[in-house]
Amino acid sequence: MSRLLGIDLGARRIGLAAGDSQTGASRPLATIRRETPEADAERVARILAEQQIDEIVLGLPLNMDGTEGPQVRDTRAWADAVAPLVGVPFRWRDERLTSVRTEAERGRPRRGSSGGAPSPAARRERRATIDRHAARLLVDLEIRDRGELTF
Repeated sequence: MSRLLGIDLGARRIGLAAGDSQTGASRPLATIRRETPEADAERVARILAEQQIDEIVLGLPLNMDGTEGPQVRDTRAWADAVAPLVGVPFRWRDERLTSVRTEAERGRPRRGSSGGAPSPAARRERRATIDRHAARLLVDLEIRDRGELTF
């Protein structure tokens, strides 16, 4: 049994979600602004302690054909810098289409108050919501594949 922290790492934001492999329960936690690896590690370590996390599931942004591109290199470099600072194991999880799937589940964005396009603040909040729900999907997929659910 493990308590998991799902991480959807982006260029600007980090979506976070927590899950429990024994119960299958998961929930989005937060979306934080990405900073330096050291600052990110400090915030992640705080969440690990608060949520009693045993393991991190980090999304690996492979290209659609399964190859590794620049975003994968950036993600691996971030993990290499953060892992020694947080002290829990990392597990890689293919994250192809997690954000697309999450956007489809969440539906179309609401229109702005005047009926036009959403405001910049509303667009930022939607992206943050998508990031943390994509992290939740990473946790859900990991739990499903482990088959550890006990009822």
